[in-house]
Amino acid sequence: MNFLENIFRRLEEQPDTVFLQEIHEGKSVSETGATLLAQIKAARTFLRKSNLKRGDRCALIAHNTIRWVAMDLAILAEGIIVVPLYARQAAAELVGMMKDCSPSLICCGDESLRDAIAPNWPEVPPIATFDQMFSPPPKPADSTSADVAPTALADSDPVAIIYTSGTSGEPKGVVLGVANLNHMLSCTSGRLDMLMSANQGQERVFHYLPFSFAGSWIMLLTCLLRGSRLTMATDLSTLAADMRATSVHYFLNVPVLLERMRSGVEQQISKTGGLVGMIYDRAKAAWYRRDRGERVPLDSLWLAIARAVIFPTIRKKMIGVNLRSLICGSAPLARDTQLFFHMLGVPVLQVYGLTETTAICTMDNPHQVEAGRVGPAIPGIEMKLAENDEIVVRGPNVFQQYWNRPQATAAVLHDGWFHTGDQGDVNQQGSWRISGRIKNLIILASGHNVAPEPIEDEMLRLLPDALQIVLIGHGRSFLAAVVTGSPLPEQVQFAINEINPHLPHYKRVRAFHIQSQPFSVENGMLTANGKLKRDAIALGLQAEIDAMYAARQEVSA
Repeated sequence: MNFLENIFRRLEEQPDTVFLQEIHEGKSVSETGATLLAQIKAARTFLRKSNLKRGDRCALIAHNTIRWVAMDLAILAEGIIVVPLYARQAAAELVGMMKDCSPSLICCGDESLRDAIAPNWPEVPPIATFDQMFSPPPKPADSTSADVAPTALADSDPVAIIYTSGTSGEPKGVVLGVANLNHMLSCTSGRLDMLMSANQGQERVFHYLPFSFAGSWIMLLTCLLRGSRLTMATDLSTLAADMRATSVHYFLNVPVLLERMRSGVEQQISKTGGLVGMIYDRAKAAWYRRDRGERVPLDSLWLAIARAVIFPTIRKKMIGVNLRSLICGSAPLARDTQLFFHMLGVPVLQVYGLTETTAICTMDNPHQVEAGRVGPAIPGIEMKLAENDEIVVRGPNVFQQYWNRPQATAAVLHDGWFHTGDQGDVNQQGSWRISGRIKNLIILASGHNVAPEPIEDEMLRLLPDALQIVLIGHGRSFLAAVVTGSPLPEQVQFAINEINPHLPHYKRVRAFHIQSQPFSVENGMLTANGKLKRDAIALGLQAEIDAMYAARQEVSA
């Protein structure tokens, strides 16, 4: 049986089990196996009436809801290729991706999404909203297996086209097939088996990342396959309260959220001060010294006191008492932030991968986590280093092709090896570290190549009030930094003075520019999943960058 058949079987066998929850303003809506099957059946009926056939594409544009899940499973069950798109993305960008894949139907979560798309596409295909698809509201019915069984699919059949973030150009449609999902879901489920013991009952998973992202979609399907209870948060401003209320065991997140959580805790402790602040500071220093292999006689004492009177309170207030692990992906996590959560007794398990690798290449082993690394390769795949320390991957998780882009496909697939564009290294234990993107390399006028990410990460570690740091210098005589957030100039200069002596001359940061407004999806400086658009940043801040270099050269003169 393939992954989809196993999910449908799980829903049938557990009709009274709650699989999904939505939280709205502190209130939750639940969906059992039986009611979810009813929703799926209603959506499949709509798709058939819309004359969609096997192999057609169907775009799915909506925020995370139970209906999104039902629509996604209905599309897959009909043998139609789902094209999940990010609901917050600019309408013009969404239209560009849909023109590329030519959907026969566009499914929108609400009228506002529908109305944003139509004016940007005169020849728009049929559009339907969830209210049209699920009206009247379906009721659980005693459906037979024949009513709900998904269309038979071969391992080679494509099931989804997921568009890349477009950090280095136009987004490309990544085609994923049945075999990709079969392999990946067996790996993710196996890794979660290590986290959960058999006597704990149903797993409780907290989720807020858009299902249109590959990693988020894999987590959703994994939960359905395992019979977990997945709670969808719909209000980012109440994440902490919602997470505590649902007593979750784990949830998938991105580094920026963990950085904010850590920053919030440390700012609060700094304001509290007194004995609590002193104990925390000394325990934290002891923990970081221990990580570096140093030993100070009183370290164990300060850590023991903090674990008894401070850390449990932080955990309870921040994430609840039942959380077993945080799972982090999409970008490298700062080592210090990973150590911070480990200090509190909350392991952070990193995953690494790309949409082209069905979201995942490596996963941390829960029993052998190395801070700053993203774990070993998942079972059944090969990883190695190629030219320029580029990570290449081969195995059943590698995508089929870019939709309608044979040249782009050929450029990254060689003899079955997918060239990730990421640089990294692997240690003797097989655990990988990601150091940067090859396309992000800064080539100075001197000809020196500089990977910006390690320097940016180190500056961020030293600047808690900074939100983002972007190194600039391509074709110029020295490196400079653009800093967003609220650090003072003297704080930025202090951070630069701290790191420069440890760097070769060509990697030293010689100037900086501070701007309070952070880079975001809305201002066009971040991709839909939060990655820096470095070319757009350099172009958008060209005047400020030119002025920064001119001022530095005047000082030098």
